[in-house]
Amino acid sequence: MEENSSVKITITATVKANPEKVWEFWTKPEHITQWNNASDDWHTPFAENDLTAGGEFKARMEAKDGSVGFDFGGVYDEVILHQLISYTIGDGRKVRITFANKGMETEITETFEAENQNPAEMQRAGWQAILNNFKQYAESH
Repeated sequence: MEENSSVKITITATVKANPEKVWEFWTKPEHITQWNNASDDWHTPFAENDLTAGGEFKARMEAKDGSVGFDFGGVYDEVILHQLISYTIGDGRKVRITFANKGMETEITETFEAENQNPAEMQRAGWQAILNNFKQYAESH
């Protein structure tokens, strides 16, 4: 991999919901398609998820006007119910997500290896926007 592959970015959010609800909304395709976008002009029309070690996930993310889109997917490395998801994206980068039980809140911490196409701060902002969208969705449903 190129030079940025060693750059790791961490984002966090505290969701006002218990870990069981957060886990369900994070992992079920019918919920993923509702929150998995960084801005209102994007959406995820399709998602599938085999949430097991060695299982695959796929999501189609695209602009609502149809001008651009991409597939995001990978393979799960480790899954611990209500606590941890780690996976390898299709391009080989690693992602680790922890779900910390804070009573009636859940702290989500997501660490991912940066890609080489975009500045790290742009990637941080994009991933944080998606996480913030998840928080808003989980807290309002």
